[in-house]
Amino acid sequence: MYRHLLVPLDGSELATTLVSGALELARALGARITFFSMREDYGASQEGALARTLSPDTFAAAAAGGANAIVAKALAAAEGGGVECAGLVRTGSRPHELIVQVADECGCDLIYMASHGRRGLKALMPGSQTQKVLAHTTLPVLVATVEANAASTASEAAIAVIQDEHRSIAAVINGLRRLAARARAGGEVDFGFLGAMLHYLRSFAEVQHHPKEEQYLFARLEERSDELADVLYGLRREHREGTALLAELEARAAECCAGAAEGAGDLAEAIDRFADAQWRHLSAEEKLVLPAARRHLTEEDWLLIGRAFRDEGDLARGSERDAAYAQMFARLMNQAADEALG
Repeated sequence: MYRHLLVPLDGSELATTLVSGALELARALGARITFFSMREDYGASQEGALARTLSPDTFAAAAAGGANAIVAKALAAAEGGGVECAGLVRTGSRPHELIVQVADECGCDLIYMASHGRRGLKALMPGSQTQKVLAHTTLPVLVATVEANAASTASEAAIAVIQDEHRSIAAVINGLRRLAARARAGGEVDFGFLGAMLHYLRSFAEVQHHPKEEQYLFARLEERSDELADVLYGLRREHREGTALLAELEARAAECCAGAAEGAGDLAEAIDRFADAQWRHLSAEEKLVLPAARRHLTEEDWLLIGRAFRDEGDLARGSERDAAYAQMFARLMNQAADEALG
């Protein structure tokens, strides 16, 4: 039986569905997962070589890419699902070679991946990364998701967007936890990094994500069933409490930055209170609300919810603001990776 899965990820929307499937399989097998993503070798391109010369800071940001963000969301999902996991990012230009190499180095016994091809066997188009992995590895490869088949219902498409947002929030919370551990151990706290994480949580989670949950997901579920009436009431209350805990955390951060003697300990405690509450909240939504919504909501409901999360407002997918938040999240996860190494 398989004990160690390698799950290669890219920046496509397919990644959310692929991660969910990998976690389900790993739980069933009692296996662990290594999530892997490739960072493009920006420095090897003409544009990258020019940027390195003209603007080293711009080059560094572009070279870091979004691979750490992709892996961070997968790790957050695995933590929430209770699956043992690790994450790995490598720089390169030939994904299939790195996938095979990493699988061998990590001792994986199954490669679990997606295809961006078309339906059925046509998904394994000549030249695709999936086809190349199949041709070059001696390990079994499970092609779990095909892009043309993925999110084929309104419900799965909407849930994938919601889960992706949950994983982004959870990844930032994990970054806060690591910072709290450093503060508690007497290490230096990067207050610029802390402030950026808190800004992301306030402007994205508080202003964008939570209101849409209440207005669309919670409201529709209440219309269809009273099964989770008490749970939904409690989750709305937790949204308000989370706002207060975030404000407390911001205040502790300001005090610590100003040099309060006891500031580091208070800051770590405030981070823990906020992070614990947010993890409980996200867990309830993932384990209670989404399964109930699957049971009770109609496809019409899911179309409305999907449009709200994906297409409506100033954070519509593909908009400039959406791209700005994605870039902000990528920068945070790149800095979090650097902090972990430092």
